[in-house]
Amino acid sequence: MATLFSAEWMARFQSEWNNEPELSDALAHIGFSSTIAYGIDGEDAPRGVLVIENGKVVKAGAYAGEDMNWDLRASEESWEKWMEKGIGMMGLGMAYTTRKLKFEVGDYGAMIKDPRMAAPFIKSFTVMGRV
Repeated sequence: MATLFSAEWMARFQSEWNNEPELSDALAHIGFSSTIAYGIDGEDAPRGVLVIENGKVVKAGAYAGEDMNWDLRASEESWEKWMEKGIGMMGLGMAYTTRKLKFEVGDYGAMIKDPRMAAPFIKSFTVMGRV
């Protein structure tokens, strides 16, 4: 298995993301475009990045200094747990309030209050588990 959030891992994540209608189509429906970085809590920079245009990932790879709209961080153990078991709304709220999931960049409150964004965000953890 590729290293979590490596360029190879992110390329496979791109493919899974774009092939999941509950994620890519749902975000396309609201015109979602963003740059999302993923990494390990405590590391200086994120490891991987997705560039999303109108719901679809158009670029995925190792983080190379891109400006981010979102920078999500957690321990490797937490990422692996969420990828294996998924995460629901309650689990997401607990992960955020206990700081197991950190938003180094991005507004968790705005995202979670909008079901058009929250449901696809939760789905993204399931999609990660397919990588």
